[in-house]
Amino acid sequence: MTLQAPPNRLNSHGKTRQVGIEIEFAGLPPRDTAMIVRELFGGELNVVSPHRLLVEDTRWGEFGIELDTQYAHPDKSLVDVPLAEDSEWARHQHQRRVEFHQKTRELIGDMVTGLVPTEIVCPPIPWNELEELDALFEALREHGAKGTDASLLYGFGLHLNPEVERFDVDYLLAMLRAYLLLAGWLRDEIKVDITREMLPHANPFHKAYALKVLDSRYSPDLDTLIDDYLHHNPTRNRELDMLPLFAYLRPDHSHELLHTQLTKPRPTFHYRLPNAQLSQPGWGSVTEWNRWVEVEKLAANSEVLLARCAEYIADHNRPMLIRVKEKLVRWLRRKR
Repeated sequence: MTLQAPPNRLNSHGKTRQVGIEIEFAGLPPRDTAMIVRELFGGELNVVSPHRLLVEDTRWGEFGIELDTQYAHPDKSLVDVPLAEDSEWARHQHQRRVEFHQKTRELIGDMVTGLVPTEIVCPPIPWNELEELDALFEALREHGAKGTDASLLYGFGLHLNPEVERFDVDYLLAMLRAYLLLAGWLRDEIKVDITREMLPHANPFHKAYALKVLDSRYSPDLDTLIDDYLHHNPTRNRELDMLPLFAYLRPDHSHELLHTQLTKPRPTFHYRLPNAQLSQPGWGSVTEWNRWVEVEKLAANSEVLLARCAEYIADHNRPMLIRVKEKLVRWLRRKR
């Protein structure tokens, strides 16, 4: 598949925009996965704990590989806690507690391997090098990794974290509008797995929020855009999660969701919709990036974007019975 170029290829510093990739799968434990990554991209293996490994100093940076559950990994708040006492006995007791905790977490990881996914968190990669990253997806397939459609229990996904081009509200509003308009098309193209549809991690935006944002009279400043998003979407569970970007832009914002451990501030969109289609030959990050680029193309074409927004609002104002019928027809087509 040919890699598609975004309309805006550079970031605000004039450098090639980067994309972070995250993928979940079953069938390969973290250590075997880390060895595949190192074989493909070089680097040094760092075993942080039995079920959490790093491949450092690759051409792009650090890959993180781990079982995707906090209970398989030592708790830093216990392991790294400073001792209030400096006696030999206190140090000995602390070391025993740490060893017991580490062993317990290792055993939990051993027990849930195969039940919870292995996750790879790739370093930020220039968008024009994604074809080279796709060697990883092919290698995972060859070594027996199982994606979303391998089981009804596998609600696995692939996340893209495209770096933003710039930070002004006009650009961010255009991107949000373009995504809201193309969300249904993306779901049809991806054929989002039924298990992932039932899980909350990539929920669609509510209609009330879409109508607010797509209204041509909606012209917020950046703080209003952020506050409106938080009011209508007080959750991480959105198909396009804007919280990491908003936490980056407003580190002193008072909303608690922008300061949780799971919200990592970064200058990216956090796009969570795609399945992990590892059983499909040729599928990889390029496939999903090309779909995402359609959002960026629409956002960059202000005339078409405004026309599409007006069409959306006009369609919503039609009789409900007609809209429900058409929505049912589209849903049936998507499930074929």
